[in-house]
Amino acid sequence: MTIEEAPVDLCDPLGGLNSDAVGWHRHPDVRANLPGRGRNKRWEYWAVASPSLVIAVTVSDLDYASLHSVYVHDVDGTDIAETDLSLLRRTELPDSCGLEPIEVRTKTLSADITPTDAGTEIQVRTPRVHADLVIERPAGHEALAVVVPWGRRLFQYTVKENTLPARGTVVIDGSTRELANAWATLDHGRGRWPYRVMWNWGSGSGVVDGRVVGVQVGGKWTDGTGVTENALCVDGRIHYVSDELDWRYDLSQPTAAWSVRTPDDDRVDLTFHPDFVRTDRTSLGILANETHQAFGTWTGTMHDDAGTPVRVDGVRGWAEEVVNRW
Repeated sequence: MTIEEAPVDLCDPLGGLNSDAVGWHRHPDVRANLPGRGRNKRWEYWAVASPSLVIAVTVSDLDYASLHSVYVHDVDGTDIAETDLSLLRRTELPDSCGLEPIEVRTKTLSADITPTDAGTEIQVRTPRVHADLVIERPAGHEALAVVVPWGRRLFQYTVKENTLPARGTVVIDGSTRELANAWATLDHGRGRWPYRVMWNWGSGSGVVDGRVVGVQVGGKWTDGTGVTENALCVDGRIHYVSDELDWRYDLSQPTAAWSVRTPDDDRVDLTFHPDFVRTDRTSLGILANETHQAFGTWTGTMHDDAGTPVRVDGVRGWAEEVVNRW
């Protein structure tokens, strides 16, 4: 179901899922009024990728802990992951997407995510990384916003938006990199999750055949809910894909291609070609994570709303498998 109405609350007055919010939206019009504490998860994830460098910033609140991180990968071989985990400490994150500034201050990490009239500005400071990023949001640019229902008590609201032009500087151990031909991607998440979950996510942005093209695909965590997070973005317009996708890959072969397809036809027929795979594992009692995130290039086609295949050959981005216990 597509929702194109006034802003709607994620939760009903009793704290359960508001059925009126379920479905997909072209704009982030859901207010995540999550009550109480327990299973609630809130995060902002921004990734800016150029042909030579990727920087990703995560700010999150898990109800019982705050978890923030900065990740940088440079084609010169530099690979940095800096994380700050504070148990029993909360980070206040806004209910709505892109309307209020976010500020984080810890002993090892600071992050400011500031909405502007033209887009978003991000400033990050860690012991090894200083980044100042400017992200543009073209007029009328659409995002894929979906509310995924596992049930009345467990659900997730996510906003995925890519193909956002970006610029800025990233200083790594005192050496400055200027971002060129860069694109930004947002993952805004608010919800109440099961304790154990696995997901796939793939994203990419670039210019193909004179059009700005974005790949947004997911899997596993939405299976069986009736809602997906799959879409093609062309020149800022979302073309939604309601089908669950078939993901095939072999984590034992890090540079082997990934296949992402619609099972019964060629409406989504994508291949992801990794250049580099980041593997990250965390095990802290009740909190555990295993991430395999491959960076590289997409090829293939996705069909738009008119049924026309759109090439994505050469679009750069990532594909990942994540397993969480949280």
